Order: sequence, then structure tokens, then C-alpha cells
Amino acid sequence: MNNYGMVIVGAGEAGARAAAELRSRGWTGEVTLVGDERHAPYERPPLSKQALSGEEAPAPVTILDRPRLDALGIRLVSGDAAVRIDRASHEVLLAGGGKLPYERLLLATGANPRKLTLPGDASGDMLYLRKFEDALAIRSRLAAGRRIVVIGGGFIGLETAASARAAGCEATVIEVAPRILMRGVPEAIAATVEALHRANGVDFRIGIPIDSVNREDGEYVIALADGSRVRCDAVVTGIGAVPETTLAAECGLELDNGVKADECLATSDPDIFAAGDCCSFPHPLYGKRIRLEAWRNAQDQGTHVAGNMLGDRAPDGAVPWFWSDQYDRTLQVSGLSEPSHTTVLRDLGEAGKLYFHLDGDGRLVSASAMGTAGIGKEIRLAEMLIEQRAHPSPESLADAGIRLKALLRA
Repeated sequence: MNNYGMVIVGAGEAGARAAAELRSRGWTGEVTLVGDERHAPYERPPLSKQALSGEEAPAPVTILDRPRLDALGIRLVSGDAAVRIDRASHEVLLAGGGKLPYERLLLATGANPRKLTLPGDASGDMLYLRKFEDALAIRSRLAAGRRIVVIGGGFIGLETAASARAAGCEATVIEVAPRILMRGVPEAIAATVEALHRANGVDFRIGIPIDSVNREDGEYVIALADGSRVRCDAVVTGIGAVPETTLAAECGLELDNGVKADECLATSDPDIFAAGDCCSFPHPLYGKRIRLEAWRNAQDQGTHVAGNMLGDRAPDGAVPWFWSDQYDRTLQVSGLSEPSHTTVLRDLGEAGKLYFHLDGDGRLVSASAMGTAGIGKEIRLAEMLIEQRAHPSPESLADAGIRLKALLRA
């Protein structure tokens, strides 16, 4: 390698973890982390939770603060976005005119909220949540007695609705799909989550398309296809995300539902890697190309890709894991399931319920749970079984008297 150094575009979870790991693995050359925000790298999960509903004025929860960046010798270029990659000269061009030469480049550009365009004059007023400033804008609308509508019944939408209720707002969730949490969460758990939200005062409009959103007399009026109308003071939209691939596309990298990477997270240019929400990659456990929008995937891939940037050729095969706090309950999912998979229930009483998902060969491919915080230990054991490509019997999975650790030893 020459002295060009390592450049990481994207100062979120994946990018920050990669920068720190490069140092942990002994890289002594330059490490430059480029972010278009003026903050040090910070965690995004709190944006839909504590940042919206906490009593104290929110501040970003940093991953690498300035003293830590200085101690590791990581250069942070903040508030100056990367605008072009020159693959021939191995340079990243910045909006401010600067150039960053690289030996290896990591794209950790994340994803952007999917925008919703509806008839009416108020589509441009809808709020989205991705950055800290977005959280501040939403928080400013969450005053007691305000009416908040959330469009989208996924993790972000539901967490925002819970934060609105905690702030004393009226909250309505509109989901045009047949149920909430359509992606990756079993219907039984989705029903439990919906019941929990209803018990906490959230109203739901499910399976009803939206006809229009308009401003009328200082409020917003959402017209639904069933003829009903919902009036509110603010509209927050959370209908998924789109991978940020602009830089990759403009420099000619291959795309496939994101920046296309191989099993070692290298792109079609061997000197450029990708990680986190922007990256699609073939997963060895599932035999297909996937892209994950999850905090732990970004964390794991950021750490993993650093070794490959330094010359390793280690496939990324970590079991996907998702989590969401819903009031005093935690929802966790390990692995990936399909509707065709066999589902086995393990009832843990007050602690919650575990659902195991087996493929056609009887291999455990996913587990999901809704319960108290302690249920996370059970999900971790299930994750280890998934890693082992275990084929536990449905009877043993259903029997709460048989410890998962025993199945792991078997």
C-alpha cells in the first residue's frame, strides 16, 4: 500500500466503527472520515426515542467524540459532503473544493427516508426522521394536546407514535398495508404490538389508502379512501428508506438494491468497499443478496469491513438482528424469515413469547420475540443456533421446559 490513506465517506454507525477498527488493527496511515453533518459521529436509534420524548434538551449520543477522534488520529471532515469519486486518480472530491486521495475507500453513505407524494397542497410539509435536526423539528411539534399523525406502521413510525403519546399528544398511525410491521415481523407479534399501542391511546387506520393531504384553517386534513378524514397539527412520515447510492452510481460502480458488494463487502472496484444501509451483499446463511437497514448490521459491517480494507478476504456472515423498544416491551428479531417458513411458538408466560421459523429442510433461520428486556437472552441463544445452521425439532423449540442452551450443546 502507498501513503494515500483510508477514506470513509459517511460518518454514521458503519463509517465510525470502521475508522476505529482500522486503528485497532494496527493501521498507522491516515484515516479520514467524511460526513455532511456538522456533528461528530452519533447514534441514530435514540432519534425516535429519547430525542423526541426525553425531558432534557436532547443532544446527539456520540459514537466517537472529538477527544476520541483526536486520540485515535482520525481526521473528521464534517459539514463538507463528498460530491464525486475519481476512481482513476483515487481521489474523493468535496463540495468545498478539497480532494482526498485514498488507497482504499469505504462507502458508508446510509439511506434516506422514502419520500411520499400525495395529492393536495401539504405533501411538502410532512416531516421525516433521519438526522438529529429532523428529530429536533419533530420534537418541537410534540406538545401536550397536539394531534400528531404518523404515516407508516414500521419501527420508526411506531416509535414516533409512542414518543408522541409520552409527550401528551394525540397520535394516529395510518398504515395502507393490511397490517403494521409487514417486513420481517410475524403477524402474531405485530398484533401484540398494535394492541400495546392501542392500550396506550394510539389510534390506528390500517389498510386504507390516503387520497390527499391538505392545509385547512391552520391544520392538516388527511382524506382517506373510505371517506373519513383525520385532522392534525403535524404529519410525520416513515414509509421506509432508499439506499444512498449517488456517488457510487456517478463513478460507475455496480448497483443492486444499493451499492453492490461481494461477500467480503468489496464493490465492483476492488479498492472501494461498502457497508451499512447503502450496501447489498450475498449472505451465506440465506443464499441470496440482501440489504439491511439495521443498527447492528451497520455496526458489525463497519467493524468487519476494516479488516478487508487492510487485505483480509473474510466473508460477512453475521446473523441479521433488529430491535425496537415499544413502551416497556422490547421487540427483537434475529435472522430472516419468509411467509412459507414453519413457525413454532414458545410461550414464556409474563416474560413474553418466542417465535421460531424453520425453512423447508427444518433448519432454524429466524427467531422473533416480544416481551420484557430479559427475552433478549433467549434471542441471543436462538441466534447462536441460527449461526450453527441447527435443525432443532419443533417439539423441543415449543417446550419452554427445554432450555435453548441445551439445544445449542446438542
